[in-house]
Amino acid sequence: MGQSKPANTGAQPAIPSERILSVDALRGFDMFWIAGGQAFVMEFCKLFANPLPPWLDRQFDHVPWVGFVGWDLIMPLFLFIVGVAMPFSFAKRLARGDSRRSIYGKVIYRVAVLWVLGMVAQGHLLAFDLNNLQFYSNTLQSIAAGYLIAAIALVELPVRWQAALAGALLVAFWALMMFVPVPGHGAGVMTPDGNLAMWIDKTLLGHFQDGTNYTWILSSLGFGATVLMGVLGGHLLRAQMPGKRKVLLLVGAGLGCLLGGWLWGFAFPIIKHIWTSSMVLWSGGWCLLLLALFYGVIDVLGYRRWAFFFTVIGMNAIVAYMAPDIIPFREISRTLFAGLSRHLGMFGPFLVASGTLGVLWLGLYYMFRKRTFVRI
Repeated sequence: MGQSKPANTGAQPAIPSERILSVDALRGFDMFWIAGGQAFVMEFCKLFANPLPPWLDRQFDHVPWVGFVGWDLIMPLFLFIVGVAMPFSFAKRLARGDSRRSIYGKVIYRVAVLWVLGMVAQGHLLAFDLNNLQFYSNTLQSIAAGYLIAAIALVELPVRWQAALAGALLVAFWALMMFVPVPGHGAGVMTPDGNLAMWIDKTLLGHFQDGTNYTWILSSLGFGATVLMGVLGGHLLRAQMPGKRKVLLLVGAGLGCLLGGWLWGFAFPIIKHIWTSSMVLWSGGWCLLLLALFYGVIDVLGYRRWAFFFTVIGMNAIVAYMAPDIIPFREISRTLFAGLSRHLGMFGPFLVASGTLGVLWLGLYYMFRKRTFVRI
């Protein structure tokens, strides 16, 4: 059998350049919130206002159904950043002459590993109890699905068709949700129990469905669109043009997506739980603006020292994501600081929250110093 042909992807061969540190920093900023940053920031804010003002307090928890707050951005941003990095990694494979077979082999391996880690993190895989197993229920698995779609697009399609595919996925999801009737509910129902995406999950997953009002199988179309939005951002970062122009284009694209998501939301509500198309545009707009901010400050203006804390996390993002599910960092912090915290009044909870984040960060910093980076 002859060797497979080289991949014909939308990613151009890698151009030797300085690493774009803002991507690592933005990834670390996202993981910061999952790895203990939420409690740290909340306790810090409570030093000045306890209880927190309602407008601020609601930013730290998901909305029940329709709407979007700060905490709802964590998952879309994770998928988006995966997409941003893809044109860089695929271009490196092209530069060394990797074939389609080799690239797809790596893609399949990564999807499989992410899927298993997702089942470990949230699917109760390690309990070895089929009655308590959730097959598709975690952010890492949504990344796997989105990554698979985006990887095929990168290998097979030029950039303009990658953008067209992202739009087609959003339109396809909208059309299915609006016009395909759900038994017992009808078409276009957007309630937690009556929407098409939930019916598909319950029908196909059965008792392996996670029991929440989050949906996954049909929502994979939206996951792919979110990752592809990141891919398009990555293409822009790799383009041969001044950095300031890239920032302006990212800002323009971000504002355009926010406007599009907001307008579409009147007809197709912004619901993160089912990853509606309007939510993809709305969250993608914020992701693009954050990428513009981090890239502009770190890589264009050169202000990098402040981002080191986040870069350490971002360089080992998968460890930062999985470690809190395996190691009880909060209990370690309480063991170390509970006694002292009782004497600090309002500063006590802040000390425990700082210790929880600090213990994890020190472990990641040790890995950073040893140049130990876990890649999938």
